[in-house]
Amino acid sequence: MGAMQKGRYSKFIRPISYLLDILLASVIAYVFLKTSHNNFKIYMGYQVISWSVIAYFTGFYEVYRFTTPVEIASKVFKQVSIFILTVIAYFPFSEQSMFDSIKVLYFMGTIYVTIILLKYLVFFYIKKYRLVTGNNFRTAVIAGYTQSAINLRALFEKREDYGYRFMGYFSDVHKGAKEVKGGLNDLKQFTKQNKIDEIYCSLNELSSKQLKDLVLFANEENTTIKFIPDSKQIFSKNLRIDYYEMFPVLSLQKTLLHAPTTKVIKRLFDIVFSLIVILLVLSWLTPIIAILIRLESKGSVFFKQGRPGLDEQEFFCYKFRSMKLNQTTEKEASKNDPRVTKIGRFMRKTSIDELPQFFNVLKGDMSVVGPRPHLWSQNKTYASKINKYMVRHYVKPGVTGLAQVRGYRGEIETDEDMINRIRFDVYYIENWSFILDIKIIIQTVVNIFQGEEKAY
Repeated sequence: MGAMQKGRYSKFIRPISYLLDILLASVIAYVFLKTSHNNFKIYMGYQVISWSVIAYFTGFYEVYRFTTPVEIASKVFKQVSIFILTVIAYFPFSEQSMFDSIKVLYFMGTIYVTIILLKYLVFFYIKKYRLVTGNNFRTAVIAGYTQSAINLRALFEKREDYGYRFMGYFSDVHKGAKEVKGGLNDLKQFTKQNKIDEIYCSLNELSSKQLKDLVLFANEENTTIKFIPDSKQIFSKNLRIDYYEMFPVLSLQKTLLHAPTTKVIKRLFDIVFSLIVILLVLSWLTPIIAILIRLESKGSVFFKQGRPGLDEQEFFCYKFRSMKLNQTTEKEASKNDPRVTKIGRFMRKTSIDELPQFFNVLKGDMSVVGPRPHLWSQNKTYASKINKYMVRHYVKPGVTGLAQVRGYRGEIETDEDMINRIRFDVYYIENWSFILDIKIIIQTVVNIFQGEEKAY
């Protein structure tokens, strides 16, 4: 079974907040601007897209538990001001729109007031919810026992509305101190056993080697790692500085694939592309493949198997059945594998057996492009064996991926095969672009027609 997700609901706050804002802005536009547009539906589409694009560039939904009310007011002012300018800009370019300054003024004022009220209502409700119920909290440990580390713990205890539960210090230097639970190796075991959400590293005490080791560990465990800064230089360029009151904390930023707008774009592309494949290819190919499979061997046409997906949550991956019925499904196919049928060998060589995974894409379990989903047995074998292996679970698995088009597909014969596969998977995640996805798809099609040595 896959790793259980941590019990908090913060990941739902932003999408819910976004949907509430869109709904609110749409209702206000309907009340004040409907009569100004003959084709109001086109305007509403323009308004939704405008709000979403502006929010992405202003970071409007990047509100955290330590964000101050002043920062929220600044975000609202910036977001709504630019949004109103885009609304006004729509009138001169639309022949079907009639500019009414009074209605636009009412629209502006109402948008400002309602959005800022909604933003503060959600913000303060969540803080109150944490204080009253004790839910929506994050568990935290600190690597190092310095004055800065002590100050951070004091801040956690003072600001209960932040929703942090401090679980202990870990230090090799002050291992015998009363408040220190153990050394850095003990921290790793403690983090796994207690499903710790965030690790804070005191840069004044930890060496660069220890920091790199903890970053790799945090990647493997899908745990957030942050840094209590001092004069040392950090070895990563992807850093963001946040302030817990006046206390500075450095965080490793996630990749572009984690940006809300990118998620929307990638999901829309996945839906459109998978529908095209299902309607134009699978609709007629499935009956033919079904007949050929059943003529050669008994059993179901489709094969489904549990695989680790996003955040290592299990999903059922679909394929056309290419093997005889057997009890060794957790063993990957090898060259001249006796389990593979004749039609199965052809399907594997042309990757036709993978086509039902576009149903997984449509469901949202997979993406068209991403790291290929591994067997659970492979996950268990390589998770602690290869650096950054667990990074691949930060995104949805793909029908095709960069590692596959670069030749690292099929049977894993040596550890080097898996290391190279992970290297390309991590590169894809850290350097994603829409153009890269298109290139991988085109290369996949080319490889199918050219044939691949390890496609068996």
